[in-house]
Amino acid sequence: MSDLRAPETKAPARARSPGGNVRYAIGAASIAVGMLGLSYAAVPFYTLFCRATGYEGTPQRVAGDDARTGHRMLRIAFDANVAPGLPWRFEPETDAIHLRTGKAATVFFRAENRSDRAIAATAVFNVTPEVAGGWFDKVQCFCFSEQRLGPHETAEWPVVFFLDPKLETDPSMAQVESITLSYTLFAAPAERASAGSDRRAGPAG
Repeated sequence: MSDLRAPETKAPARARSPGGNVRYAIGAASIAVGMLGLSYAAVPFYTLFCRATGYEGTPQRVAGDDARTGHRMLRIAFDANVAPGLPWRFEPETDAIHLRTGKAATVFFRAENRSDRAIAATAVFNVTPEVAGGWFDKVQCFCFSEQRLGPHETAEWPVVFFLDPKLETDPSMAQVESITLSYTLFAAPAERASAGSDRRAGPAG
């Protein structure tokens, strides 16, 4: 009998080329950069989402009311605040009104710059309870743009809004009898940056 053995076979070794390593590193870096970019983009996208859906009590911005009047009458209260570092006075002309769903209302907020220089400010707003944010529709509001007042200047800013009658079909709104629209004024970003650079400068010499 002949002593014949089948030849042994070995799987060829897979060698990673230098070019493959470079492509792998570039791909990993691209994914990391992309994830970082998405994290920064999340803030404005989140704000747009809130404005579009009323999430976290963010009122909706609309072109006008739909000319339909509902049946419910709700109390709308108004709250005004000034962030630390902004030398302004800020208050609503009235504490509250009663409003029927679907009917537009106009209220005014008064602002006064108590400083000796012109200052720009922006308003941040929300509605409580949060569930009401999706039904609170603003037609006109000073919060849509930056506001500037000269030294000791005063102004009255209107807010035109209505409550969407469809809120009457929302079970989560059934027990809501009062809604609060709240504003907080902050120094505009350019104003805050200027104040920060002044503080960092320190005395000369």
